[in-house]
Order: sequence, then C-alpha cells, then structure tokens
Amino acid sequence: MRAVFHQQLTALSAELGEMCGLAASAMERATQALLESDLTLAEEVLDTHELIALRNRHVEQTAFKLLALQQPVASELRMVVGSMHIAADLDRMGALASHVARISRLRHPDCAVPADVRASIAAMGAGAVKLARIAQEVLITRDPDTAARLRAEDDAVDAEHRHLFTLLMDHHWQDGVSCAVDVALLSRYYERFADHAVEIGKRVVFEATGGMPSHKKLA
Repeated sequence: MRAVFHQQLTALSAELGEMCGLAASAMERATQALLESDLTLAEEVLDTHELIALRNRHVEQTAFKLLALQQPVASELRMVVGSMHIAADLDRMGALASHVARISRLRHPDCAVPADVRASIAAMGAGAVKLARIAQEVLITRDPDTAARLRAEDDAVDAEHRHLFTLLMDHHWQDGVSCAVDVALLSRYYERFADHAVEIGKRVVFEATGGMPSHKKLA
C-alpha cells in the first residue's frame, strides 16, 4: 500500500514539474510576443494559462485525496501539503505571463516597449524564464543545493527591476505616461514571476528538511 502511495507522490511531483515547464515556456513566449508585437503568440500564452489553471485544480484534488486516504506523516505530509502551495505558485506564474501577453495584445500592432528599455525588459524576461527552468529542475530532482541557486538568480532580476524604475523616474523619459505605466507593470510582472520561482525552491527545501531557508518573503 505504501509503495502505491509513493508512486502517487512521484506522479504528483512530475505533474508539478510539467506545470513549471509550461509556466517557463509561457513567459518565454510572452516576452517574445511583447518584443516582436506578435499577436498570435500572445493569444497562445493566454491559452497556456488556462491549461496551467486546470492542472492546478487537478493537483489540489489529488492532494486532498491523498490526505484523506493515505494519512501521510512527516516528510510525506509536507510534500502533499506543499504540492498544493507549489501548484498555486505555478498558477500565479502562468497568470503573470498572461498579463505580459495582454499588454502586448493591448498595444498591438505597436510595440509596448520603447527602444531605450527593450534591453532591460529582455533581460528581465530571460532571467525570469531561467529561474522557472531552475525551479522545474528542483521539482524533478528535489535537490536543496539546486534550490539554493534560485536566490542568486533572483538577485539579478531584482537589480534589473530597480534599474527600470530608475529609468522611469529619470527626467529625460520622453515616451509618455501610458508607456511608463506599461513598463512599470511589466517590470513588476517579471519580478513577481521570479519571486514565485524562488518560493517554489523554498517549499522544496522545507519538504526535504523541515526548515525554511532565509529567502525573502512574497509580499
């Protein structure tokens, strides 16, 4: 009976890893849609979020069944409960990617990102996707050492986030208020996406050790 339970836990971890891969791909395509004003790609990202949300509900239902039928203890209990939190983080990551896609769609056929901040937005997008890929690896391997890498990668995204706001506050900004609002929102979406990836790493460490690393908390 316990062997079957552990197989179910393995399947649950695999599903979370697949969800994380979907979120990473969604943000990668959302950034491409944003920078290239690609309406078709933006619509695909919105469809992907619906799929992630559906899988989030499936993970939650599976976790509740395991709690009710298997009576997990210690690390098993942390893993089952943690899976629900991780699935919620992944759902939010999918939503954030869709927010990026919606800004791209709203400004189409124009590009929502002015030339002087394209490099920063591209860097934030790449950094966010990299964090999601590392989080996916963590979910598959359950390796605390790999999870620790997330914090350093997140620092780079945070630095770019601060840099973008410095540019927005500069008196030389000439792209208008509407564009400034778009850029501020985009920067925040990428920063939050990265934070959720870090949170996933924290949860995996907690599942493995019972202790939480001292990463920053989500606001």
